[in-house]
Amino acid sequence: MNSLKHHLRVCQAVADVTYKEWSAYRTHSMVSIIVGPVYFMVQMFIWTAVYGDHTTLGGIDLPRMIRYFGATALIGYLTMDFADWNLSMLVRTGKFLTFHLRPVHHRSFALFQKVGHRLLGFLFEFLPCLLIFIFLFGVDMRPASFLWTSISVMLAFLMVFYVNYTIGLTSFWLVQSDGIRGAFMLVSGIFSGALIPLDFFPHWLQVAQFFLPFQYMAYMPAMVFTGQYSLGGIQLPIEHIVGIQALAVLVTYGFNELIRRLAMKQFTAVGA
Repeated sequence: MNSLKHHLRVCQAVADVTYKEWSAYRTHSMVSIIVGPVYFMVQMFIWTAVYGDHTTLGGIDLPRMIRYFGATALIGYLTMDFADWNLSMLVRTGKFLTFHLRPVHHRSFALFQKVGHRLLGFLFEFLPCLLIFIFLFGVDMRPASFLWTSISVMLAFLMVFYVNYTIGLTSFWLVQSDGIRGAFMLVSGIFSGALIPLDFFPHWLQVAQFFLPFQYMAYMPAMVFTGQYSLGGIQLPIEHIVGIQALAVLVTYGFNELIRRLAMKQFTAVGA
């Protein structure tokens, strides 16, 4: 019990230090106040033109589509992650050795580092853009269920972290994982639903998304936000969908733990 309390105090300290460190560069976060709304405005123009005289497309009406893209943009601010890049840099330079010798292993450190970083993002990216979406664009950004949306976003937060950390672990074999990171970012951008709702993909690809990590990062929490979920002809209550998302996070964590243990056997502190 004392060990758990100590571990939590250490993690809280990491989050606090990360928040204070990045707050010195908060103007960098403020760039999102421009980029996010501009991207959202472009999406509004594109989808308004695409719909034309159509009432619905892919079973989604235009107001819901606009809310969906507003949700994906805001969720992206809360789940953004750099664990893969950071871990790759530590392995490449040999600095991972200093974390390997600490009582708290690097994955826990990185997770709470992300917590501190995203707390800053919540204040300087999420909240300003939320207000812009509501008052400038007139979009209804009230979630269908605040409770289920909050849970789904937290699960997406963990899913993004564990997937990215797994990508970063490939550095223990490849040293330089930029190629894998770049390829994954491209695939994730397409299949997470951030660029286009997954409802517009072929049926077989929609079904395949249940066995891939991508939809759990953006599409699923965005659909929970709108209050309606459908994919591959499957329609389930929101609470069931969040349960599936939680299961997916547990499976991803288990896979990450397996890869982490294998990676530790590869570690040789090259470059230290």
